[in-house]
Amino acid sequence: MRILITNDDGINAPGLDVLEAIANELAGPDGEVWIVAPAFEQSGVGHCISNVLPTLVAKLGPRRFTTEGTPADCILAALYDILKDTPPDLILSGVYRGNNSAENVLYSGTIGAAMEGALQGYKSIALSQYYGPRNAEIENSFEAAAQHGVALVRALLDHAPWDEGADYKLFYNVNFPPVPGDEVLGTLAAEQGFRRETNFGIAPHTAPSGRRFMWITGGPQNIPTAPGSDAAVNLEGYISVTPLRANLTDYDTLGPLQQALDGVAKP
Repeated sequence: MRILITNDDGINAPGLDVLEAIANELAGPDGEVWIVAPAFEQSGVGHCISNVLPTLVAKLGPRRFTTEGTPADCILAALYDILKDTPPDLILSGVYRGNNSAENVLYSGTIGAAMEGALQGYKSIALSQYYGPRNAEIENSFEAAAQHGVALVRALLDHAPWDEGADYKLFYNVNFPPVPGDEVLGTLAAEQGFRRETNFGIAPHTAPSGRRFMWITGGPQNIPTAPGSDAAVNLEGYISVTPLRANLTDYDTLGPLQQALDGVAKP
């Protein structure tokens, strides 16, 4: 198996080492693991691509490349340049240092890379490690992902739906809970949740020069979402797996919307 891995924390992030170990075990002795990751941290860039400026691509070693672009740029660089003649069988993105549950899905560069992989027609999985008081200070804060990642990805590859004939293909969002590896209670299919009273904002700052700057601020991450949804089960100690698509259409609204439009006078 040939596996492409990337992340949004950057080429030197410890979570990428965890993902590389997972990918190497999945690929086996006859497989290949290729790394194409951002040169510096790109957390929060979502599905952004660099379509205005050129993006530097550099080879750091055998099967190891970096770009000065976003996670989605890395996928495009891999598929249309680095691996154009030998495409991957699987794309893995992560392991992100933090959670990509609930509203974080919409901002995540980790998710953005997996989404781009799915849009290009490849099986893609995003993996993230939730942080909390039970795992933040242990020797390996990625322990849950490291211990359970291989088995989980194998299960998804062997048994999960992939709906490969669809225009907007499925991809999977995996969040490992904020607990040590031996305290993981299991794995649950979970919908994307919503944290109430948790929003991004800004902290304005005036520099000594008088120029105005701002820092982006986030909300608390330990707020449970609705029962059975991603952040809720993560905080209970379960791995969450959420099937996602890039199609954002709200199908429940199409019918009522058409009824509303039918009542609008034609020009």
